Amino acid sequence: MATNRLIGDYPVIGIRPTIDGRRGVLKVRESLEEQTMGMAKAAAKLFTENLRYSNGEPVKVVIADTTIGRVPEAAACAEKFKKEGVDITLTVTPCWCYGSETMDMDPKTIKGVWGFNGTERPGAVYLASVLASHAQKGLPAFGIYGHDVQNADATGIPEDVQEKLLRFGRAAVAVATMRGKSYLQIGSITMGIAGSIISPEFFEEYLGMRVESVDEVEIIRRMTEGIYDHDEFEKALKWTKENCKQGFDKNPDFCRKTDEEKEEAWEFVVKMMCIIKDLFNGNKNLPEGCEEEKVGHNAIAGGFQGQRQWTDFYPNGDFAEALMNSSFDWNGAREPYILATENDTLNGVGMLFNKLLTNTAQIFADVRTYWSPEAVKQATGYELEGVAKESKGFIHLINSGAACLDACGEAKDENGNGVIKPFWEMTEKDQKACLDATEWCPADNGYFRGGGFSSRFLTNSEMPVTMVRLNLVKGLGPVLQIAEGWTVKLPDEVSDKLWKRTDYTWPCTWFAPRLTGEGAFKSAYDVMNNWGANHGAISYGHIGADLITLCSMLRIPVCMHNVSEDKIFRPAAWNAFGMDKEGQDYRACKNYGPLYK
Repeated sequence: MATNRLIGDYPVIGIRPTIDGRRGVLKVRESLEEQTMGMAKAAAKLFTENLRYSNGEPVKVVIADTTIGRVPEAAACAEKFKKEGVDITLTVTPCWCYGSETMDMDPKTIKGVWGFNGTERPGAVYLASVLASHAQKGLPAFGIYGHDVQNADATGIPEDVQEKLLRFGRAAVAVATMRGKSYLQIGSITMGIAGSIISPEFFEEYLGMRVESVDEVEIIRRMTEGIYDHDEFEKALKWTKENCKQGFDKNPDFCRKTDEEKEEAWEFVVKMMCIIKDLFNGNKNLPEGCEEEKVGHNAIAGGFQGQRQWTDFYPNGDFAEALMNSSFDWNGAREPYILATENDTLNGVGMLFNKLLTNTAQIFADVRTYWSPEAVKQATGYELEGVAKESKGFIHLINSGAACLDACGEAKDENGNGVIKPFWEMTEKDQKACLDATEWCPADNGYFRGGGFSSRFLTNSEMPVTMVRLNLVKGLGPVLQIAEGWTVKLPDEVSDKLWKRTDYTWPCTWFAPRLTGEGAFKSAYDVMNNWGANHGAISYGHIGADLITLCSMLRIPVCMHNVSEDKIFRPAAWNAFGMDKEGQDYRACKNYGPLYK
């Protein structure tokens, strides 16, 4: 399994088995020891078997050395967790315990509490009591309580409890993984796009990250002075020539690049990707005398400005963006990077959220065009079917650059369905299928005067996906939009006619959001009409509920989503902020403020 390419350990989950502290002749505490520690072990097993870090390793879980019945044991647990690097705690109990004596009082940990639903012992009473203590002390915690009463000797974890435990664990690991890492912007503001106007305050206060900036000229300096891994470059160039087929050139003859210029551009863009990887995480194999460059910027995500100062003169960044965001390159399958095109920092954060929750490669795209059923019929003669019909149309997701090649949907599961897999499941066959489905068209020289190449593929499978967008609103702060739905597979001749209405050399995905019949989800048109920016970050799978939980941990309200209310899982204290879920979220996030402020 891959090693961590970032500096800093992955977050650890600590399990706190709390217990009734009473002993005496009836041995109350003694009678509960085995069951209480059994809950802790069951939760630990659930986490380690189902949750992974972004490098593919199972999450690390530690359990307190003893059950926790009074303050000294809580203190001993806290001391152990401090040494183990615990960022996330789950308190578990089947019984009544002394709430404020046994609770996690560390203001820096992300907290959950699981109370056993059984009639013999009041685990639910402790759960309610300790959650009240958390709320009173300003330490929000997630409450987990099974729907059905279990027998006192039950050892299994009910499905509804498993779902909440895993949602809590996934989101908490994602949140804690970001802390202390960097967002690296290469360049700055792109064509007046507000998302590329970076906000250090947002990254520092909400995500616990730092912002690193380098000018794009640093890439040229490293090329000119030979500050790159020469063996790596030769390997990358050979692989590129063997696997990345050049597509058609849409440019008129009078402004086409020559074959010699295109050959030079291939070498340029491959070298550019090698250098950007070095900027992200360093490279010990750089030439002697380049000790500063060897260390990198410890970037968990980043963005490349490109337009226009760079792309008016140099080959564009599409090759680096597309391949870095994919789950493989010339070294085979590997953890995807997050590299936002046009340095849209906010879309880069959306991609980062998605990746850390799913461990899959991400799609960066323009949310470009709504196609109604009537417009499709007029343009092509085709009447929509399936999810596109149910969504009352679909949205065209298309942009040069940063869509992962995995988005073509040519990697298949055991049933032959198109999927986007975690990198550790990407076989050589999967990688070849994605490469065969992609061609690299010479760049549109109207957009990109310096030339380069744009990846071109069609998402040709119906896959469950979630599109998100993070926006900053003055006076309000960050908000997140979520739209679960599906990629749409259209007949090839229909796709061609619609695709040719825009840029036929860019990767193309048709997206149908799931409708609820209300608000922004009355139709695909309403989704697009309510979208807060020109870009979206698209992930494989329906992960809206996980995103809602993650955002509550970061104190980022969710302003638009189509997740069913029974899947919404936020800290218990949110219930004190009114009866409507959306209003609760806004008021609670404002009350508690950014996680790291």
